[in-house]
Amino acid sequence: MTALLQHSNVILCGGFGTRLRPIVADRQKVLAAVIGRPFITYILDQISYAGGKDVILCTGFLGEQIEIMLGHRYKGLSLRYSRETEPLGTAGAIRNAIDMIRSETLIVFNGDSYCDINPKDLLEWHYAKNSSCTLVLVKVPDVGRYGSVHFDLNHLVTSFDEKTSDRKHGWINAGVYSICRSLIECLPEKKNVSLEKDLFPSLIGEGFYAFPQDAAFIDIGTPNSYQDADTFFNMMYSKRESRGC
Repeated sequence: MTALLQHSNVILCGGFGTRLRPIVADRQKVLAAVIGRPFITYILDQISYAGGKDVILCTGFLGEQIEIMLGHRYKGLSLRYSRETEPLGTAGAIRNAIDMIRSETLIVFNGDSYCDINPKDLLEWHYAKNSSCTLVLVKVPDVGRYGSVHFDLNHLVTSFDEKTSDRKHGWINAGVYSICRSLIECLPEKKNVSLEKDLFPSLIGEGFYAFPQDAAFIDIGTPNSYQDADTFFNMMYSKRESRGC
């Protein structure tokens, strides 16, 4: 398996968390408590378990809270911070951190969602496909809140559907990506650029692959989904214990 030791892992944690603010008003949303500890630590555990060593946290709104809470070491991980002084969007935040990225391929995690995969498996798929960018996808019963992603028999991404009121099964972006550094370097500096709205649609037809997974997924972007987080992680760890993991 491809080791994560030489890869930069980037966590996006600069969002305002507007929808979550009524119940998590005093902190950055990635620090929202889940079973008594910050949500982001579950992502850090995932990276650490897979052998990662280097994590860059792209912060903005209330970013100082994250640095104070986590410091610069966590379970063998080196934590470094790239702070934006104005909103740069998800892609712009990574571009802002480009000088801190030490590898030609990086793994990006949305800081307010969790997908129960081994990041090593994503890297293996990414390299096997000679992909420029790879999205982890999960299937959900209702894609309306997220929008959906379509791919062909070769797993090449073919299109994106916007959020809709229609309730239907489909594949959604799970908030974990493997991206070639060169794609980030081509983005404009200090500009607000979105991965989801700007970069990803432009990559269709350019070696852009889906990595569909049968994996547990949660995001904490709304009060309802956040309130489900304790149950989600309790169930996930119970299943691991029953499997002897």
